[in-house]
Amino acid sequence: MTDESKRVVVVTGGAKGIGAAIARAAADAGHGVHITYRQSDAAASALLAELSERHPGQPFDASALDLADTSAVEGFAEQLGAMDGLYGLVHNAGATYDALAPMLNQDRAERLMQVNFWSLARLVKAAIRPMMRAKSGRVIAIGSVTATRGTKGNGPYAASKAAIEGYMRSLAIEVAPKGVTANVIAPGYVDTDMMAPYEKAREAVEACIPTGRYARPEEIAALARHLLSAEAAPITGAVLPIDGGLSAAIATNR
Repeated sequence: MTDESKRVVVVTGGAKGIGAAIARAAADAGHGVHITYRQSDAAASALLAELSERHPGQPFDASALDLADTSAVEGFAEQLGAMDGLYGLVHNAGATYDALAPMLNQDRAERLMQVNFWSLARLVKAAIRPMMRAKSGRVIAIGSVTATRGTKGNGPYAASKAAIEGYMRSLAIEVAPKGVTANVIAPGYVDTDMMAPYEKAREAVEACIPTGRYARPEEIAALARHLLSAEAAPITGAVLPIDGGLSAAIATNR
């Protein structure tokens, strides 16, 4: 068993999509993995079985967790702070809420902020102390290009992702002397179930992406795997877009 297999990486929203791809990548790198999920019991069980079969001897576990429930987040934070071998926290879970500014519902927007941002802050509070004591750790948040690129009706979601970016930059400075890194991966359009409701617009959207296609979950996970590695120790406080050039373009299809 490798030294990495004694380390545990926690992935929120890890049962499906980008989260599941990151869980697989972390396991392939030799880490133990603990995923959280809200309702995807069957997917979480199937993923744990898959990982256990592929990587016997490494620890894999899952917890049902609704990040909108502050009491549940508090309970999991206590569990996180006492977790043996905690090395990485990947905050992948997220909620969406679209509304034009005059139609914004504050209760829904605050719930969104709790899931996307405040739960991250609470889990980091619990996780960072054991990482700093060990002088080794990785915090990764899945952000979004919407944090810096506006679209109609996307204000609440974009604000939550912008909050993540600002928080993670400050965190990076605080924990760098103790060997802990903090980075944001900022995807654009990714080929997951979350995009299914917008399938009719896919061709038009892809025409606006310089590479001409959505990213794949495995491509997001490959970057996460590198950020979890020892070789990525100098990378901290960074916001790394994976969007096919979308955020670099002033205009497309001229």
